[in-house]
Amino acid sequence: MTVRDRRAVRDRQARLAAYAAFAVQGLCFATLVTRVPRVQDAHGMSDGALALVLLLVPLIAGAGSVAAGALFARRGSAPVLRAAQPTVCLAVVLFGLTGGGIPVLCAAVALFGLSVGAVDAAMNAQAVAVERRYGVSLLTGFYAVWSVAGIGGGLWAALANRLELSLATGFLLPAAVGTAISLATGPRLLRRAEEGTGPSAEEMRAAALRVPWRPVLVVGAGLGVFYLTDAAIANYSTKYLEDELGAGGTVGPLGYVAYQVAMVASRAAADLGVRRCGGVAVVRAGGLVGLAGMLGVVAAPAAPVAVAAFAVAGLGLAVVAPVAFSAAGRVDPTGLGVAVARLNVFNYVGFVLGAAIVGAIAPLGADDGLRLAFTAPALLVAVIVLTAGGFRTQPDAARAAPAAGRATG
Repeated sequence: MTVRDRRAVRDRQARLAAYAAFAVQGLCFATLVTRVPRVQDAHGMSDGALALVLLLVPLIAGAGSVAAGALFARRGSAPVLRAAQPTVCLAVVLFGLTGGGIPVLCAAVALFGLSVGAVDAAMNAQAVAVERRYGVSLLTGFYAVWSVAGIGGGLWAALANRLELSLATGFLLPAAVGTAISLATGPRLLRRAEEGTGPSAEEMRAAALRVPWRPVLVVGAGLGVFYLTDAAIANYSTKYLEDELGAGGTVGPLGYVAYQVAMVASRAAADLGVRRCGGVAVVRAGGLVGLAGMLGVVAAPAAPVAVAAFAVAGLGLAVVAPVAFSAAGRVDPTGLGVAVARLNVFNYVGFVLGAAIVGAIAPLGADDGLRLAFTAPALLVAVIVLTAGGFRTQPDAARAAPAAGRATG
């Protein structure tokens, strides 16, 4: 076997291992969030306590992501991912252990938050490194795998509820599958030397001065609203369907499943839409569809209508994140990912605000608290439509023409 053949085999192994990491993360996340009402009941949490837990997780995850990033320079992302991903699986199981009371619940929240943040940073670093080695765009595919695995986790939650499995049993199976996959594929992740060295601190500081803030803030506002809405749906869609629209335990998780199914379908066609119509048109259309879907969630008279509305919301909102990061790359003349790093902050800001806003509004609405709470993200989706003009994925013609003139003159 030639050196080229060995490299091709190595790259293929690393790509499959990265796919596996995204799949395990999607499976564990969906398995947990679609059983939020069961977790609340099993641990005897009030709505206020649940809101606090849902707020703490993204805050702790942000710290975990930063800590993981600091380790990459020394160890690379692979060891971090190999340690953190089985820890995510363990934390999911801890949420199902109700005999330990508050100490076990606190340990589960802390462990899940830190490990999810670390995995989020590490699996994206692996995906970027794999993409770099292949030399073609692959990131959308990794996120599609995440969504497909999330659909599986939501369907498993619906089945577990139908079979009346205990919380611990319902969490144990996907956690065991996730752990086995992680341990089996972890050795095939790219090692530090294979990931690339990346820019130095001096290069990053110099690059930061060349990247404008204003376009990042415009796109970030729309991206933050997307993640805010996504967090509200992930954390509260099942509870909304069960507690306020009378859905049973089998139907409750299907709101999140429908949302993810629509996202997979939308992202499969998004690249073609961007090539034909441009990022601005795609995001504006997606924002309008997402707005209609979220208003449908708020107005839904029954669970089936709400499930369909969640699907419509996913169909529209799915395009925001990938086009946002593409647009960030356009305004970064350095090519070192400065704009992308700045934009990624809005991920955690959105998730924190999503948990905080819905958790704060829900107690104000008596029997329709979550319906009222979903009104906030629904109305905020209009921000995506208003900021769509900043989601340009190609240079403006007015700017491109002088550049071309200078190149040929």
